[in-house]
Amino acid sequence: MLFGRGAKQVMVTPEEALPGRPERPYAVPERHAVNGNPLEGPYPDGFEVAIFGLGCFWGAERKFWQTDGVWVTAVGYTGGFTPNPTYEETCTARTGHTEAVLVVFDPAKISYADLLVKFWEIHDPTTPNRQGNDIGTQYRSAIYTTTEEQAKTAQESAATYQGALTRAGLGEITTEIAPAGPFYFAEDYHQQYLAKVPHGYDCHAETGVKFPRD
Repeated sequence: MLFGRGAKQVMVTPEEALPGRPERPYAVPERHAVNGNPLEGPYPDGFEVAIFGLGCFWGAERKFWQTDGVWVTAVGYTGGFTPNPTYEETCTARTGHTEAVLVVFDPAKISYADLLVKFWEIHDPTTPNRQGNDIGTQYRSAIYTTTEEQAKTAQESAATYQGALTRAGLGEITTEIAPAGPFYFAEDYHQQYLAKVPHGYDCHAETGVKFPRD
């Protein structure tokens, strides 16, 4: 097994991952600190769930809860192997999880494709396992899809944005696109962190490349 800072950029294997636990070891608030909607549901009929990883989840979550058509957001851990991880465990890069934002939205007000536009534009999807000075697999760019239609739209969106990046002289998208697995809600203090700490840390290494519009 690798150790040190470089090890955090190498995806852990299922065999090497921390064992985790059968139940969540901490409390999660019942309601969103900004809009009061329930974090873990129930969500309104007809609404959809999107899950994005794009670096530190504090600033990423605020970008989405400020978006019209988004009903509730939450931060958590997903994409890895360790059941019910803690933040400290996730930071070791030995859970396989990335920091992620769960976005519940009304498709009558905002489309999944439009959420993807925001996703691409507010982080750098070309830096593997890194956003700015945040380094490690927990900061990888990821799209975890909850329907087959989302999967198709995500792949098409990535191809379109890659064209824009290439024209701008930038590199290849490294974003992981995969079906969503279990989403483990993060600890109380992480939820809507920048509403509680308005001048708190907010790292996003944007490329400055806009998504092509028709």
